[in-house]
Amino acid sequence: MIRGLTNAGLGNIESDEQYITEAAKHGFGSVDLNPLSLIETYGKEQAQHLLESNQVIIGSSGLTVEWRTTDEQFREGLQSLVAMAEASASLDCYSCCTYILPSTDQPAAQFMAAATKRLRLCADILDAYGIKLGLEFVGCHHLRTQWKNPFIWRVEDTLDWIETIHAPNVGLLVDSYHWHTNGLPMEDLLKLKKEQIVHVHINDAYDMPVEELLDYERLYPGEGVIDLSGFLRNLQAIGYNGVVAQEVLAPAPTLSTSELFAKTKAGFDKVFAAI
Repeated sequence: MIRGLTNAGLGNIESDEQYITEAAKHGFGSVDLNPLSLIETYGKEQAQHLLESNQVIIGSSGLTVEWRTTDEQFREGLQSLVAMAEASASLDCYSCCTYILPSTDQPAAQFMAAATKRLRLCADILDAYGIKLGLEFVGCHHLRTQWKNPFIWRVEDTLDWIETIHAPNVGLLVDSYHWHTNGLPMEDLLKLKKEQIVHVHINDAYDMPVEELLDYERLYPGEGVIDLSGFLRNLQAIGYNGVVAQEVLAPAPTLSTSELFAKTKAGFDKVFAAI
């Protein structure tokens, strides 16, 4: 598995160049970022050189289309998706991910019907460039009632929805925090197939009832109660060898960016050593 990063939990990163070079310095092989933005900032050749010279890949990009609201907003974003897909493929990034909120103000059935069509179209566009689309189920209980109507937060329901979307390049983004807030044992990861997993996020949780855990109050790997070594061990057992990217959504830290990279490395060293 490839040790990876998102920019969540790393403080005020001044540039993608700093992000990539600090990642490499601390032993990470992957960063999640927007490939199109990287090319627009540095140019294609310099962006490629920045990644290759540091032996870092782009683990995943975020889906640039707003698929949760109106048809008009969705259509407006499709052109940007094509541009992002072209940029991703040119930088050898073949994963794109988005999250599914567990409640919605729209009637759930109506929302699902529209979202299914939209995500299928996004998947088709990405597939033309060899890119997979990962859907992240969000388990946090407080978000299940944040909006009027409950939607999807369980892994089984997400897999069922992926079947309904019916595109061969759609799979899961598995996040350790959302696995934990769903109350799932780590052994249940063994029920998944590696082909079903597009991307992985890793983070930790306070020692509290899962019903009380908030989405934006996460801990760094190895600081909390989630069995992250079991999480990684079972991913490894099913043959997953892709990116495992830290995503620590938390209040603004008091440490410097350099200190946060070092803290992250120490956490990864701890949980990876135990597998």
